[in-house]
Amino acid sequence: MQIREFQRLIEDIYGKKDSARGTPETFMWFAEEVGELSRALRRRERGNLEEEFADTLAWLVTLASMNGVDMQAVVAAKYGGGCPRCQATPCGCCESRRAPVDA
Repeated sequence: MQIREFQRLIEDIYGKKDSARGTPETFMWFAEEVGELSRALRRRERGNLEEEFADTLAWLVTLASMNGVDMQAVVAAKYGGGCPRCQATPCGCCESRRAPVDA
């Protein structure tokens, strides 16, 4: 499944509920899922880990949809050519001098 297909599927399943809830409330659900993912990573719970990765991605694409962002397009634009800073794959930036890429 492509990112765009997944984003549309989530829109079809939850779009009306998400729109009614609004971005601030939906972001809080996303943040809660990130917390659950953090807990699963910390505890090394393989089955739960997979579920939490899926849930976190679903809430992320929900927020993107609600804000008119095509995740497939923006991911391809930013990372399709390799590292956004050095354009290499794998990244060739010097780790000790590497500054965060502008968001």
